[in-house]
Amino acid sequence: MLKGDVVIVGAGPAGTAAAYVLAREGAQVYLLERGRQPGNKNLFGGAFYCQEFAELIPDFLDEAPIERIITKRTLTVLGERNWVDYELNSTNFANQPYNAVTVLRPKFDAWFAKKACQQGACLLNNTVAVDLLWENGKVVGVETDRPDGKIYADVVIGADGATSLMARQGGLANPKAHQYMALGIKQVFYLQEEEINKRFRLTPGEGLAREFLGGLPVIGGGFLYTNKSSLSVGVVIQLESLQDKMVQVVEVMEDFCRNPAIKELVAGSIPVEYGAHLIPEGGYHLLPKLYTDGMLLVGDAAGLVLATGFTFEGMNYAITSGIMAAKAILKASRNKDYSASSLKEYKSLLEESYVLPNFRKCRHIPELLANHRVHFAYPEILTKLAENNFKSDAKVRQALLGQINRELTGKVGKKVVLVDLYKAWRFL
Repeated sequence: MLKGDVVIVGAGPAGTAAAYVLAREGAQVYLLERGRQPGNKNLFGGAFYCQEFAELIPDFLDEAPIERIITKRTLTVLGERNWVDYELNSTNFANQPYNAVTVLRPKFDAWFAKKACQQGACLLNNTVAVDLLWENGKVVGVETDRPDGKIYADVVIGADGATSLMARQGGLANPKAHQYMALGIKQVFYLQEEEINKRFRLTPGEGLAREFLGGLPVIGGGFLYTNKSSLSVGVVIQLESLQDKMVQVVEVMEDFCRNPAIKELVAGSIPVEYGAHLIPEGGYHLLPKLYTDGMLLVGDAAGLVLATGFTFEGMNYAITSGIMAAKAILKASRNKDYSASSLKEYKSLLEESYVLPNFRKCRHIPELLANHRVHFAYPEILTKLAENNFKSDAKVRQALLGQINRELTGKVGKKVVLVDLYKAWRFL
């Protein structure tokens, strides 16, 4: 049996951020990791928005295992045999590297956990939390699969991912969240650093984040991120759509990589890693309850992943939630009160930060992105319109409105388009 001030289940960015702050302030913290080391069980596409992290560890760029600083962003709309790119290149991002970087989680998570241990946190690898410990209706620790079994603490932090066992056993999980659960599939391709720079028109240290809309047989999107000498390529698929279409996950990934737009980007590379991970995409309306007597939820366990269609953010929200959870616990420790009425300070801190305000502003986006026309009909129409306007076939060119009308005919009704445009305008 072990006893500490705080036990944290999950050594991802959220749990480790909480451990770092708590240990720095002198709390006795046990940080549990089910893998051989932090990062072994994690899957992450690549873009890490790191402004908040720079406040926690100001010189992290000098020592953290960062892959590249993102200076180029591209949104690609995929048709069947054509595609349209919307690309942003910014020297501002190069001069302000705290905007976003690419990382590989096995390297980054292990480094970050080491930093937390240097502050005094106790990392327990190969440790699985199998149950919560209760006393008089209050969470007082966790039962693990370790020989010493129970770990008691004043507060438990659930940082154990999208399918959080801690959230379910603590009665905090939102039972409707599965409706917007997504599956992320990522493949890492080795490619020489010089070839990546040449292929994506990057200078050494610069990186690309590229998102794809359309081109899949299911509701979802694709991504490609450049690392130093590899590419992180994958898809994020809505689980319900995958079930409705009755297609295999492997088939979706293979179809995506065979698309001409992606095929030319990964040509000559060598696949070295493959994995999958569940992602909570329910947004503000499907967030779980964030606290109860003796326990808080952070990161994916708290549903804090924000997909807007243009960006996909999770690590930054996870780290900020971990920091705010630590601050709430430190305040509660002054009065030795770890009840829900005391720990609700955590939610107040999230409200005062950018986290919950951003989720509230984007609260309708999950519904917008679940619209099947956004993923199937409209990408095909947009790419076809673009192709028509750059094609010369010795015919009288039809006016743009006429072209739109022609492409919509038999695919999407005009009234439906107007309704979708209104919803998009209202949601965004």
